[in-house]
Amino acid sequence: MKRFFLLSLGWLTGVALMANPAFVGRWRLDPAQSSALDGWTTLDLVVDVRGPLVELRHDMAWRTTKVTGTNTVDTTQPVAIPNFFRIDQRHMAVYAQPAKSAATTASWIDGHRTLRIEALVPLEVSQGDATQRIYSEYRLLEGDQALLLIELHAARPRPLVYRFTKVTAEEAKK
Repeated sequence: MKRFFLLSLGWLTGVALMANPAFVGRWRLDPAQSSALDGWTTLDLVVDVRGPLVELRHDMAWRTTKVTGTNTVDTTQPVAIPNFFRIDQRHMAVYAQPAKSAATTASWIDGHRTLRIEALVPLEVSQGDATQRIYSEYRLLEGDQALLLIELHAARPRPLVYRFTKVTAEEAKK
């Protein structure tokens, strides 16, 4: 009986940590339903899941300038992410401190329909160095064809909201 209980507990723990497969893929920003990108013209979010690791790659462009920033979180343990990428960093002229990493935690909530991430990001600002707390939720919507990113920043009075739509394999080639 004890062995069955331990096996069941292990299975339940594994299920609790699994990602919803609908998150995986390329998501394109819908600018009309999102916070302003100010300084960027396009944003694709590419999500890859490997066990408890979730890779969030941001492909951004402004005219001919292209930038890619990736944050990889672990839903089983805290991680330190060097040069934590923030969508708003170009507009705000606030940059990650190069020698420090963001203390980051992640977990699946709402029946694996939301990825919650909390990060303490060391930043360089015009007044010197600071640490900003960022709380993010990546929520699946509308039959898994839309993704809503809500970001709360400790230094901002209002959340940033970005709405993405799923990109098909054909659209991704364009």
